[in-house]
Amino acid sequence: MKNKMLMVFTLLMVNYSFAQISKQATMHAFVNQLLAKMTLEEKLGQLNLPASSDFVTGAVSSSDIAQKVKDGKVGGVFNIRSVTKIKELQEYAVKNTRLHIPLLFGMDVIHGYKTIFPIPLGMSATWDMSLIERSARIAASEASADGIMWTFSPMVDLTRDPRWGRTSEGNGEDAFLSSAIAKAMVHGYQGDDLSLKNTIMSCVKHYALYGAAEGGRDYNTTDMSRIRMYNEYFPPYKAAVDAGVKSVMVSFNEIDGVPASGNKWLVDDVLRKQWKFNGFVVSDYTGIPEMVNHGIGDFKTVNEKALLAGVDMDMVGEGFLNMFKKSLKEGKITQAQIDKACERILISKYELGLFDDPYRYCDEKRSATEVFTPKNRMDAREIAAQSFVLLKNNNNLLPLAKGKKIALVGPLANAKENMTGTWSVGADNSKSISLLQGLTEVVGSYGKVSYAAGSNLEDDAELQKRETMFGKEMARDNRTAEQLLQEAVTVSADADVIVAALGEGAESSGESASRSNLDLPAVQQKLLKALLATGKPVVLVLFNGRPLTLTWEDANVPAILDVWFGGSEAGYAIADVLMGKVNPSGKLSMSFPQNVGQIPLYYNHKNTGRPLGKWFSKFQSNYLDVSNEPLYSFGYGLSYSKFEYSHFAVSDTLLKGNKKLTATVEVKNTSNTAGKEVVQMYIRDVVGSVTRPVEELKGFQKIDLASGETKKVIFEITPELLKFYNTDLKYDWESGDFQIMVGPNSREVQKLKINWTK
Repeated sequence: MKNKMLMVFTLLMVNYSFAQISKQATMHAFVNQLLAKMTLEEKLGQLNLPASSDFVTGAVSSSDIAQKVKDGKVGGVFNIRSVTKIKELQEYAVKNTRLHIPLLFGMDVIHGYKTIFPIPLGMSATWDMSLIERSARIAASEASADGIMWTFSPMVDLTRDPRWGRTSEGNGEDAFLSSAIAKAMVHGYQGDDLSLKNTIMSCVKHYALYGAAEGGRDYNTTDMSRIRMYNEYFPPYKAAVDAGVKSVMVSFNEIDGVPASGNKWLVDDVLRKQWKFNGFVVSDYTGIPEMVNHGIGDFKTVNEKALLAGVDMDMVGEGFLNMFKKSLKEGKITQAQIDKACERILISKYELGLFDDPYRYCDEKRSATEVFTPKNRMDAREIAAQSFVLLKNNNNLLPLAKGKKIALVGPLANAKENMTGTWSVGADNSKSISLLQGLTEVVGSYGKVSYAAGSNLEDDAELQKRETMFGKEMARDNRTAEQLLQEAVTVSADADVIVAALGEGAESSGESASRSNLDLPAVQQKLLKALLATGKPVVLVLFNGRPLTLTWEDANVPAILDVWFGGSEAGYAIADVLMGKVNPSGKLSMSFPQNVGQIPLYYNHKNTGRPLGKWFSKFQSNYLDVSNEPLYSFGYGLSYSKFEYSHFAVSDTLLKGNKKLTATVEVKNTSNTAGKEVVQMYIRDVVGSVTRPVEELKGFQKIDLASGETKKVIFEITPELLKFYNTDLKYDWESGDFQIMVGPNSREVQKLKINWTK
């Protein structure tokens, strides 16, 4: 029976393989036939990706983009936000171009389309790949219902400098966790069949190293060794490629002195030849002409460099469109290079099913019934609550008991426009749920919520304006700072507990939102101190798009809940956690520094020749004024439950060859509250041919535990988890001693030592 089943399975797999080969052959035959009919101008047009001119419905033919489309000079358009407009422009392209080639329509669908989920840094704090994939699946379903078929997501740039604004868009400091998230996001967007109407093409970005910009300043220079690139920064991009991502966006920064948009080693050698990526590569917004400012050539030259490097599509710059006829005549580029770039884009359109049905993403019925639905909003509420990280909870101040009088104070308490955070371009922020609305409804008749703003977001009106752009403006209260503060103190006088909603504005983080100071704004710090001076218990609800410096707050505020920017349903989700309807289970994906002087700060650092034992110790690697430790470590996060780790064991301590090691630990919920815990497993390679980090995340499991319940958590370790890139950039593992560690975060771990030889 077993042999018969194996034979049937083998036949099925063979038939599947033949079907796939036949499908690929049909696609390539179609694309090659189309290429043979195309003029040079039409091929160059496919390489051109302009931003939309937001034309009035019914007037596409008179819009700025119409003539370019008609002349076959456009391959795709991005940031049109209407299924009606997309259908109208697609119809215009198909009917009015010589070869009837449909357009690609893209958009920055970063953490949701209309239904907005937590910012990516917040999503990473869930440590839950099923939730992360579900959020991408919902985003793809909504975006595709509105005509969009391509998203510039996920962003997987590793960052260890929270001054960088785009920290909010990424997954934190760790390559292992970010790689898992990259896979989940790509599969969530693209599914198993890209031709389905509810899937969209994913574009991983920004390739590569963008999150390592010097000084945390956006677009700035990046410089590192190749061994660090391969071991620490490349893995999440490669994970997306291995997951089948169909497009890659190159970054603004330079690598080895050559901007990514023109870096042949990066794009052609690593991405295509080493990693076998076969999709298409797109520049970032004007990334190609910006190479002129970098200083590596004039406008024509940098466009040639981009094509020679392997970039297929030019976003906004229009250099491919306007320069390449001359470049071709001069022999600076070849017809084969143009054809290959065009072929890759046409293949993507084929895989999306656009040649079969150009309007497959333009179903107005879907748009009316599948976008921002009650079900999607409930999912967003659930997922947001799972992203919050409880940083402190002295004397079990949280959850708040029913029947309490709550003073809700702070400039972010009634700021629904800011709940969706940065890069939420499709959101209708007027429909977002503020904390004031959410808490009032969740408390209902079981308590009382009083509100006062307490302060503006910033004392400086111009700074506040910069931090609340793109439809997230917060009305300034023109009363004096003292009047606002006094109102908050008065409102708090009759309360049992104060909830202080403080932090950053939605656009305090994001692109071109770097900061040199990571403290709470001074006016908010003053408000917080006044609230604490009332003697009432204070809960700090922290809104932020990056780790902040909270040393004073940690020392003085009894409870701190980091809620990031939670999305459309943020207010409800925060209230659910404050009132105990949801037990917080988020864990940090990025270390919080004690002060900016510690940056860059990350858990998986290396030892020096003089590693610090106990701070302070002269002539060892430390600071005079502060310890080396973060305020909150990578993987850290509290719960309303209490968890106890015990009986940590490994299946063997001496291993040889390609065996499998099992590490087990028992985790018990010792509290009266059911909860979730992220059990983390780290490994240290004690001695290597190159220096190795003091610990590296190599496994994690999120488990549910009822009150009093114990679960045994099992981690399987193979030599694959021990591999790294050596000085020759060879990926392999080495014999020797290893430490296996488990715990609730990167700092509080139990350790066992093993020896593993080849």
